[in-house]
Amino acid sequence: MLNQDSLAQLKGLKSQMEAEKERAEAVVKGTQARYGFAVLDDGREIFIPPDEMLKAFPDDRVRVCIRPTRDNKTVADIEKLVDSPLGDFTGRCVRKGKAFFVQPDLPHLKRWLFIPPHARNGVKEGDYVRCAILRHPIRDGKPQAKILTVLGNDDTPGIENLYCMAKYRLPAEWGSAAQKDLEQCLAATSPLESGTRRDLTDLEFISIDAAKTQDIDDALYAEISNDGWTLFVAIADPTAYIPRDSQLHRDVAARGTSVYFHGDVLPMLPEALSQDTCALSEGVDRPALVCRIPVSDSGEVGSAEFIEATIRSRAKLSYFAVDRYLNGQADELMSHASPLEALYQVYRALRARREAQELVMEDRQEYRWVLGDDKQIDHIEPYEKLLSQKLVEECMVATNRCAARFLSEHEASGPFVSHPGFRGDRLDETRKFLAMHAPETAELDPGSKSGYRNIMRALGASASGLPLRAMVNRLLTRAELTRTPGLHMGMALDCYTNCTSPLRKYADFLAHLQIKAILAGQEPKITEQDALDQLRDKLATARGATNEAERWLASRYLERQAAAEPGRRLAATAAHINSSGFTVRLADCGLEGFVDLRKDPEKFSYDKWTASLTSTTRRFQLEQKVEVCFEGVDRDNGFQVQFSLVDGCGLKPPKTGASRQDDEDSAEQAPPAD
Repeated sequence: MLNQDSLAQLKGLKSQMEAEKERAEAVVKGTQARYGFAVLDDGREIFIPPDEMLKAFPDDRVRVCIRPTRDNKTVADIEKLVDSPLGDFTGRCVRKGKAFFVQPDLPHLKRWLFIPPHARNGVKEGDYVRCAILRHPIRDGKPQAKILTVLGNDDTPGIENLYCMAKYRLPAEWGSAAQKDLEQCLAATSPLESGTRRDLTDLEFISIDAAKTQDIDDALYAEISNDGWTLFVAIADPTAYIPRDSQLHRDVAARGTSVYFHGDVLPMLPEALSQDTCALSEGVDRPALVCRIPVSDSGEVGSAEFIEATIRSRAKLSYFAVDRYLNGQADELMSHASPLEALYQVYRALRARREAQELVMEDRQEYRWVLGDDKQIDHIEPYEKLLSQKLVEECMVATNRCAARFLSEHEASGPFVSHPGFRGDRLDETRKFLAMHAPETAELDPGSKSGYRNIMRALGASASGLPLRAMVNRLLTRAELTRTPGLHMGMALDCYTNCTSPLRKYADFLAHLQIKAILAGQEPKITEQDALDQLRDKLATARGATNEAERWLASRYLERQAAAEPGRRLAATAAHINSSGFTVRLADCGLEGFVDLRKDPEKFSYDKWTASLTSTTRRFQLEQKVEVCFEGVDRDNGFQVQFSLVDGCGLKPPKTGASRQDDEDSAEQAPPAD
């Protein structure tokens, strides 16, 4: 039995240990391993042991006790849950024995979550699901989940799209408030009867689009003028039906864009508007925002006029039919010969001037995915961009340029699309790259429009044998949405915007609101930076969803191909290179995958100045032709396809006797190492 002195000593030791502890609130930071970190409000990161990490999820806000360890380090014990932001999430059902679990599709949360029998909602092993937390693990480290929706399994047609829609929280249905707003807007709005629109129904507008397109958002007409042509571009006008303060408008803004998956689409607008009331369909009067553009014989775009008008499309023509007509392979479109011939001449003039004075994106090989009834890739076929597609594209570029100029002249708050060109934090690296590979451009200013344009032209025309234009991509920025006009370096234009797809893109919808405010004599200050930032995030989310669904589809296609023909050699091109390996693009179908060289027996050295990986015996360069074999799919890394190199691929050419002698002479003359 302890005496009073011993008890006093123990009590003092306990008090000392308690005094050395610190309690604070922190956010749990997960890792790929079982341990984690507590991020305190003052920025400190305290280690959380694996056993303690079982009590929380990443991003939980918790109260922790920070205590010293025997090796003079500190660890955090989780004492209390303050807040858990983890809401619904997606994953896959797995089974161990008779117990069902969900494997969450979340970064830094790799643990399986138990699904009790009453919360299974009919789920089966292998099902993809949307679920939520039923029981938090704060008390005993044993979390539970409940199934909200069973999305399907690997045999469900279109499961890739359905799952990615749910994972990225893309809205598939319209809320009741938006539906009610839509009905009220359609009943109360009659833009064709307003009396303020100019009647342009006598002009022979035609639409040129894919044969199956129903949300037709533009129609074209052109006629000869004294010094060239007059181009009319009619754009669908959904803003005529959607009040700015309506729930429908808020829902459209929340979507931000139509999202196009292979085999599925999530439209930005209700189909009653995008495919019926607003679509510039053949033979019916429609409200439109028309851009009247004078184009000179030399392709110069003059001062445009924007008109709120009523138009009537004379025909819905397909890209394929117009292409055949323009190439002289068919004459079934002779009834539309006058506008088509004028549009073709306008296209040639506009294109020639852009190629001579600005920058035009180089055409690259395109591929079309043909899906079967199961919404899996049946086959992939290469195709070239049609002349008719280039014609429409050139008319859209001209219209967007005019819209940007119009908004800029009236000091509107955007939205503009700017492209700064080279990254500001890499200008020194850019200058070094140019001095090394294109010394004739070293004196040009990469931050000016003319300098950037001439640099890019020089890189594209280089006879060095290196893919300089592709190599410089890592030094470039991405285009961005802004409230003020700025240079668009990628096109070598003073300013640019997008306004020709208001049925599909909210940025274009905003541009229409601004243009119409100017036409009405109102202050064009509608666009706020917060709205543009939110739109940027929504576009990134949509892009992430479609990219993941595409990678999933592509990986399943390649898995089937590999199973049918094991060990098949595939011709490919090195599309991107980094220190770990390189991405290859298959020559026959355009699909991509990664060659990981980190586990190769040879050590490779990465050279960013030549975009190459070199070992003792092999060398790989950007855009180099290689042969690969399919190895598998990394499902945990966004369905990244893995390839391996065929033996002998990338071998350096053997040195000749002369080159060996040169090396020996150089070695003899080299100064001794320090």
